[in-house]
Order: sequence, then C-alpha cells, then structure tokens
Amino acid sequence: MQPVLQQTQAPLTADAAERAAPQAAARLAGRKVLVVDDDIRNVFALTSALETHGMEVLHAESGKEGIDLLKRSADIDVVLMDVMMPGLDGIDTMRIVRQLDGYRELPIIAVTAKAMIGDREKCIEAGATDYVAKPVNMDVLLATLWRSVEGREENSARQHNETSDSR
Repeated sequence: MQPVLQQTQAPLTADAAERAAPQAAARLAGRKVLVVDDDIRNVFALTSALETHGMEVLHAESGKEGIDLLKRSADIDVVLMDVMMPGLDGIDTMRIVRQLDGYRELPIIAVTAKAMIGDREKCIEAGATDYVAKPVNMDVLLATLWRSVEGREENSARQHNETSDSR
C-alpha cells in the first residue's frame, strides 16, 4: 500500500538546504517530532538540535515503542525513523505505521547511517516521506522536515477544499 503523501521531490542538496534552513527552522518551531532510534547518542544529538530550534521532541528506542507512542500521541507532526534497529527495524515499522488509521499521511523521514544505492527508494516504498543520511547535516534535516510537514499541510488543505467543492 502506497502512502497518500508520496515524496516525489529529489533529495535536497547541501546548498539548497543551507539557503532554506533559517526559514525552515522558524516554521518548524512548536512542532512535535518523534525520534525513533535505538542509539541514545543519536537521540541525544537530534533532540538537542531540534529543541534548539523550538521543536518538542519525543523519543522511542524501538519500532514497537514508536508505534505505541504514535497511538497514544495523536498530535505528533513528523517522525524521524532510524532504519537500522534490532527487532522491528525502521522499514517494517514504517510499513506498519502506514497501515494504521490516521497515519497514512504522517510525514516520516527515514534516517540511516548505511546509505547505499537504492536505500532511499527502499525507504520511500516502505512509507517514508523522505530520507536523510547520517551523519545528519542539520540544514538538510531542517529543510527536509519543513518540506515534509508543509507538504502534508498542503495536501490536507487540498483534500479539504476538494471535499467542500463536491458538496
């Protein structure tokens, strides 16, 4: 099953991300981000950076814990999903999330250190909205988060307008 919000844009270049990052950071302030990663060092680094830009960060140490947290917290704006986790990995976790009612359009950014040819496509097919490689370039992450969250809001507004127009 393909998510409704399918990312079709090319990966961001570092130059484009650097130009977009200040505006992205301002627009992301106040957003709630779920970081799903089994490595506490990554969780700490991402949390520190995102909180510096005014975002609220929740974290889960496994795919199962991430799914449970999503079910309990309906106000999460975006997920950063580590791909390589023991047990339920990020790929399978994204597939499960996409099957849950109300989560087909939730932006999920896959994050992985094992950046190999075809990984981005595999993540997108599993339900990721976009993909960021480790080590994470903060400008790229902010710009990617912004375009994913804004894309979801634009898609929701478009669907609302189409529903209103059909009445």
